[in-house]
Amino acid sequence: MNLAHLHLLFNHFPTVGMIIGLGLFLLAIIGKSEHLTQASLVVFLGISLVTLPTFMTGSAAGIMPAGSDAAEQAICVVSPTPVNAPCKDPTVSRTLIEGHRDMAMLGLLVMEILGSVAWLGLWQFRRNGFVSNANIIAVLILAVMTLGIMAKAANMAGGIRHPEVMSDEEKAADTSARAAAAASPSMSPGTALGRFVVGAPWMWPVCETLHFIGLSLLLGVVLAVDLRMMGFMRSVSFATLHRLLPWAVLGFGLNVITGMFFFIGAADQYTVNFAFQWKIGLVLVAGLNAVYFTTLDQPWTLGTGEDAPITAKAFAMSAVVLWVAIMFFGSMLPFLGGAF
Repeated sequence: MNLAHLHLLFNHFPTVGMIIGLGLFLLAIIGKSEHLTQASLVVFLGISLVTLPTFMTGSAAGIMPAGSDAAEQAICVVSPTPVNAPCKDPTVSRTLIEGHRDMAMLGLLVMEILGSVAWLGLWQFRRNGFVSNANIIAVLILAVMTLGIMAKAANMAGGIRHPEVMSDEEKAADTSARAAAAASPSMSPGTALGRFVVGAPWMWPVCETLHFIGLSLLLGVVLAVDLRMMGFMRSVSFATLHRLLPWAVLGFGLNVITGMFFFIGAADQYTVNFAFQWKIGLVLVAGLNAVYFTTLDQPWTLGTGEDAPITAKAFAMSAVVLWVAIMFFGSMLPFLGGAF
C-alpha cells in the first residue's frame, strides 16, 4: 500500500462526511435539538481533521517531478518540469489534475475554517449551555460552501481516470484547456502559489515565524490544561482554564495555514517523508484527544482543589506525549525523512 492507495480510501470522507454532517445540522436546526447540534459539530470537526491527510495523499498521487522520491507513486510525472509539461501518460490530463488540486486546496482551506468554527460552537455550548445564533449561521454557510467545493473537486477527480463521468461540456473545456496550455504556457493558481512560497525570499521565514508563534499558543494552553488534569495547579478549576482554549485553536489555525504553505511550496519534500507522515497521523489523534476536554462531562466535575479522575489523567498524559512527539517529528523532518 502506498499514499495513492490511501488517497483512494480517504477521498470519500470530505464529501460523504459533509453530506452526513450537513444533514444532521439541518435536522438539528429544524428540530431545535441540542444533542443533534453537538453531534453535527463533532462530525464537522472530525471531517476537518481527516481532510488534512486526504489533501496530502492526493498531492502524492498527483503531479511530482521526475527524480524525486515521491515520483514513483504519482499519476503524472513530469521531466523536466517546465510549466504545463505534459504527463508521461498522454491519456492523463495535467490541466485536469491541476484543476482538481486547486479546487481541493480551496476546499481544504474552507473546511479547516469550518472545523474551527464548529469547535468554537462546542466550546460555547460547554461554557454557556447553548450555541450562539451567529455560530450556527456561520457553520451553516461554511458547511454549504464546503460541500459545494468538495463535490466539485470530487467530480473533477473522477474525470482524471474516468472520462466517461464527464459531460460533453466538461470534456470540451478540458480539451480547450490542454490546447491553451500547450500554446501559451501558464501556471495554475496552485502552482503559482507554490513557486511564490519557495521563490519569495521573505515568505518562508515569515511562515516559519508564524508557525512557531502558533505552536507556542497551542502548546502553552494545552500543557496548562493537561497539567491541571494531572494534579498540578489544583488551586485552579478546569472551567477557568477552559476559557483559554480558543487561543489554542488560534494557534492550531496558524499552524495549519502556514503548514499548507510549506506543503504547497515543496510537496515532494513532504509526501513520502517518514517523519512528516508520523507527524500528521499524531496531529489527527491529538485533535480527537482535544474533543474529550471540549465535549465530555467528566473534566467539568473538577473544581478548585479537587483531583482529576483516572480517565481524565490518562487523556491528559496522552495529550502531552502526543504533542511532544509531534514536535519531535516536525523537528526531525530533515534528519529522519531526508527532507531539504
